[in-house]
Amino acid sequence: MTRPHPYLLRMAFFLVVVAVVIAVLLGTLLEAFRANPALNGLILGVLLLGILYIFRQVQLLYREVSWIERFRNAMPGASVQDPPRLLAPMAAMLGERQAQSQLRLSTASTRSLLDSIGSRLDESRDISRYLIGLLIFLGLLGTFWGLIKTIGAVSGTLDGLNVGAGQDVVTLFDTLKDGLSAPLAGMGTAFSSSLFGLAGSLVLGFLDLQSSQAQNRFYNELEEWLSSVTRLQSGSSLSYEGEQSVPAYVSALLEQTADSLDRLQRTMARGEESRVGADQQLSALADRLATLTDQMHAEQQLLIKLVEGQSDLKPVIERLATAQGSGGLDEASRTHLRNLDVVMTRLLEETVSGRGQLADEIRAEIKLLARTIAATRQADSGQ
Repeated sequence: MTRPHPYLLRMAFFLVVVAVVIAVLLGTLLEAFRANPALNGLILGVLLLGILYIFRQVQLLYREVSWIERFRNAMPGASVQDPPRLLAPMAAMLGERQAQSQLRLSTASTRSLLDSIGSRLDESRDISRYLIGLLIFLGLLGTFWGLIKTIGAVSGTLDGLNVGAGQDVVTLFDTLKDGLSAPLAGMGTAFSSSLFGLAGSLVLGFLDLQSSQAQNRFYNELEEWLSSVTRLQSGSSLSYEGEQSVPAYVSALLEQTADSLDRLQRTMARGEESRVGADQQLSALADRLATLTDQMHAEQQLLIKLVEGQSDLKPVIERLATAQGSGGLDEASRTHLRNLDVVMTRLLEETVSGRGQLADEIRAEIKLLARTIAATRQADSGQ
């Protein structure tokens, strides 16, 4: 999706040009504004409101484009929150299908989405076009108002002239000049309001043109993307001449069947992922059991060596006992003998505790293997 940067730049550049023209003609424009400050101020207020509204309409497209990009780039199962106002119906329709790995829409759904978004865009344009028409109306209103004042003032001036014998010409012209000031003020109101109204409508017209182009580009790119994920179905408008159209209920049944197949495909994909995960767990469990088997074999070899060592020590201990009975052992030999007895006792205790711990680990691994196999069977039966 393309962001509306170029259109905002054009609009800003156009406003800069308008500001330069206003700066050059500032004196004349101020004099025209003073002809009727109330009406001309209303026209300028409507113009400022229209400029802000049109800029806001283009600015809102950034949020729409960002939401679409997040939705398109979202991984399966990801959550795209806070849908914008313009794409609210699209977010509601696609929310339940967001977990799919591949989005698919029917032609009717795509057409419904595009119609809804197109109507919302048209509604936003109606306000800007109304403001343009309002500026023209205010300009014409000031024109007719000024003309009415001019006609009334001219009529009053002509009625007030008293041309008779002996009338001073200088006094007559002074009266005529005083009477023409009101018609000239009315003409100033007429022309100034027309100037500000038409100029304001010109400015808003150009800005509305750029806004419409930005919205049309957004709509066209959205239509292209939705067309790429639309699934053609029987009963659609793509039928050849001479072919009999499929009834509506058959088309609905086919669409429902296609949706059911999509759901079945997603379920099978999730089941396959569960099976792969279970296989990996079983493989890891087998590796751990192999490691435990190696440890048991090593401990068994150690026990064998310990028994052999005890067998070798038995004659020595008997000789030591015989010597002790005859009183031939000194204090150092008895101390070494006691130390040897303590070490042998500790070694036997550690061997017994190691066997118990190894048995507990084997039982835990077997329980984990049983639960994994049961979960895999339940997942297979649920599919």
